Parts: sequence; structure tokens; C-alpha cells
Amino acid sequence: MGCLRNIINAVIITLAIVGFLSLGGREWIQGWIQYWLNPPQEVMLERAKKVGDFSEINDEFEIERAAGVMGYNAVIAEHKATGQKMIVVDSGDKPILTEEDIKSADIEEKLRNSVKKVKYQAISVNDLTVTKRGTLSSYGKSAPYVKFEAKVKKLPIGDVAGIISVVKDSDGEDRVLVSVTEKDKYSQLIADEFFKHVK
Repeated sequence: MGCLRNIINAVIITLAIVGFLSLGGREWIQGWIQYWLNPPQEVMLERAKKVGDFSEINDEFEIERAAGVMGYNAVIAEHKATGQKMIVVDSGDKPILTEEDIKSADIEEKLRNSVKKVKYQAISVNDLTVTKRGTLSSYGKSAPYVKFEAKVKKLPIGDVAGIISVVKDSDGEDRVLVSVTEKDKYSQLIADEFFKHVK
């Protein structure tokens, strides 16, 4: 008797699944997964509010991710035409770098140590060299930055270039700003255009 009940239950479940799929269930599931993996920009902007106000960024940029990882809140954006990445990190109670670090004479060593802290097995940064210093505008303030070049292993890119900056938001919390792309394609104008609109 128990065997017959199991067979009937299996048939009912199978018919329910087939009915769900034939009535558009597959499209609903695919749409839900797509929305979860790649939500619309409005949803990303709402998530990004933990790190800053990104509502005034130019249409040339698209927010790809806004999430918390390993105790850090981060927003990752991309310049659509060039693929240059912009990253804003709220390090919370675990500061990665400070403005004083960026201004210091031994910034290369501090950057190498910071890279070791957040090193992933999937990527490895080597031969990091600071090539220039400057300032940019973000969160309504002027912030120091250092331009760097580095070799990245375990990724198809190889050599990269970019900037790292730290600025305090309106609450006095440090925000680490990073812009990076392939070495020969890096543009400071793109980084400046993005970061000046982050509040």
C-alpha cells in the first residue's frame, strides 16, 4: 500500500512540475535568476547607498555590483566604452588604507601589504609600482591619489594601471577609491569623471 502511495505522489509531483513549466514557469524562473544576478540600475543604486550616492553618475558608466564581501561594502562600476573599472570600498571597522597612507613616502610598501591582506587565490598582484601622485574630487572633497602599474597573474589581462585614493565621506568614514584597467588603456579623465559625481 505504501509503494502505491509513493507512485501516486511521484505522478502528482511530475504533473505539477510539467504544468508549471508549460504555463511559463521556466521563463519566470529564468527571469527571477536573471534579476537576482543582474538587477536593474535602480536596484543597484539603492544597494550602493551603503557606500555613497551614485545617482548623479554619467550614463557612460554602469554599476555592475553593489555588495558586501568579507566585511567590506563595495560598489563596482564600469565605463561602458572602455571597460575601465571604478571601485568604491567602505572598509568599515577594518581600514585598508587611509589618506595619510596615500600621502606617505612608503606608499608602495603599504599598497603591497594591503594587497596581501585582500589577496584572492584567483588573482595575484606582483611588481606593483607607484608612478605618479595627484588629487581628484570625490564626496565633495579633494583627495590624494597615487597612480600605479602592476602585473596581475591568473587573469588574461596581465599588466594593469590605475589609481588608488582615500577620501572621507560626510560621516568621516574612509572610502577607498580605485580605478583600474589594462596598462595601455588607463584614462585619468574617465576616473575623474566618475569619482567627482560620487557623493
